[in-house]
Amino acid sequence: MLFPTWRQRAAERARAAAVTGFGALDRRLPAAETAAALMRKAFPDHWSYLLGELALYSLLVLVVTGSYLTLFFDPSMTQTVYEGAYEPLKGLRMSQAYATTLGLSFDVRGGLLIRQAHHWAALVFVAAIGVHMLRVFFTGAFRRPREANWTVGVTLFLLALLEGFCGYSLPDDLLSGTGMRTANSIVLSIPFAGTYLSSFIWRGPYPGEIIIPRLYIVHVLFVPGVLLALVALHLYLVVYLKHTHWGAQGRTNRNAVGVPMFPHFTAKSTGLMTMLAGVLVLLGALAQINPVWNYGPYRTDQVTTGAQPDWYVGFLEGALRLMPPWENVVGGHTLMWNVLIPAVILPGVLFLILYAYPFFEKWVTGDRTEHHLCDRPRDRPARTGLGVAAVVAYAVLLLAGGNDVIAYSFRLSVEALTWTLRVLVVVGPVLAFWATKRLCLALQARDRRRLTEGEETGDVVQDVSGGLAEGHHRISAQQGYRLMVREVPRPLPAPQGPVPRRRRLRAALSSWYYRDRVEMPVTAEQRKQIASRLAEPEPAPKRH
Repeated sequence: MLFPTWRQRAAERARAAAVTGFGALDRRLPAAETAAALMRKAFPDHWSYLLGELALYSLLVLVVTGSYLTLFFDPSMTQTVYEGAYEPLKGLRMSQAYATTLGLSFDVRGGLLIRQAHHWAALVFVAAIGVHMLRVFFTGAFRRPREANWTVGVTLFLLALLEGFCGYSLPDDLLSGTGMRTANSIVLSIPFAGTYLSSFIWRGPYPGEIIIPRLYIVHVLFVPGVLLALVALHLYLVVYLKHTHWGAQGRTNRNAVGVPMFPHFTAKSTGLMTMLAGVLVLLGALAQINPVWNYGPYRTDQVTTGAQPDWYVGFLEGALRLMPPWENVVGGHTLMWNVLIPAVILPGVLFLILYAYPFFEKWVTGDRTEHHLCDRPRDRPARTGLGVAAVVAYAVLLLAGGNDVIAYSFRLSVEALTWTLRVLVVVGPVLAFWATKRLCLALQARDRRRLTEGEETGDVVQDVSGGLAEGHHRISAQQGYRLMVREVPRPLPAPQGPVPRRRRLRAALSSWYYRDRVEMPVTAEQRKQIASRLAEPEPAPKRH
């Protein structure tokens, strides 16, 4: 029948519910139909998509362990005399925050295990978000219609850095206090408003008596609330927009292929969650991290030797150490370029680029279509080169953050090492971009040879004239599909005649992005088939 009766619709719902296990709920809750549809949703089966899940499950470990720690931690900066179990610090004056951190480590049953597992989970959380964003960037999964989800992901990464810094500073030990002193210097470096911001944040002269309680509220209430809300929004957009997938036979720009959420994806994801939780607890039990009892309580007139922040803010420390000591006095105000540029302008520009990149690339290409197939990084040499250059710049800055430790360990001159890293932070990304782009083009040329000559067999044959040649066999249809079905935009045509500078800049950038390529040997019929695979999805019919 064209219009099924209510009996037929009820029977169809019952069959769907029986398959997904929601039969009992379907008669009682309207949401059961939605849950049944969600259980049938296709999820990607490639390993690279599990990076986002690592971030999600490490966040769950953070919530569980952090909830336990809040039962025993006191963020007060009120001075007390330590009378705990750690003998070397007994009788020493310290803040309640540091004393309760020591109590968690030595007096609370399981406290040290939970505290260290919490710290390891924080490192994994930030790392998983960062690597997940790199996967999205290199595969072009940030393009339409997922620009909003990319923006959410960048905001999550920014909040994760803030959350990690707040948690790192809470123990009020000498190491975290050194980082807090650096943070105060960064705030003071902001022209004209720095002193007012410092007085507002620390409520008076540094170090004040309110910063640890304020960081505690931010760490356990404000940032986690926004994080969880953005994670929920991110997951909703993933479900609503569907996932991207790698090119293969049966996978086009118009479908979403994967395994059903239940039972396949649910079983795999649950296994990943339990393994991650087990590894984090094992690290908390066996791998010591942040031994605050070795540093002692924070004193403003003391600095720890070889102080190193956690890796995710280490690049800021490195930028501060590499920056020359430039200062100017303008109108009676001292402009501390040696702090302002590396610690304020650099991260500001970094996150501005991250937020704007999807829209910038869309403007350069003039592309307004939807994309659901992942790019192979080799097919976008310029984008891949920019990503690798950014990673190299970050790695150099991270090394610079420990230049004193490196110089001491390898008996090097700190000044010579600093100048070497200053040169590398400028030259390294340029060389990395050039090498990566050439490598991508070489891999494209290799793909072309595989299509024209086939795969090398390793067998050497001799012809009747005595010549030697290596044998080849044709690649499979699956491999050929992956090599030929690719989306590489053409450079925009060069503008003719007098045109606005904006159009000339756009054409120049488009040529720089996409002029270098290796064309695949495809026939006119194959080109037509590839175009049909890459065609954007048809708009859904409007409901009346």
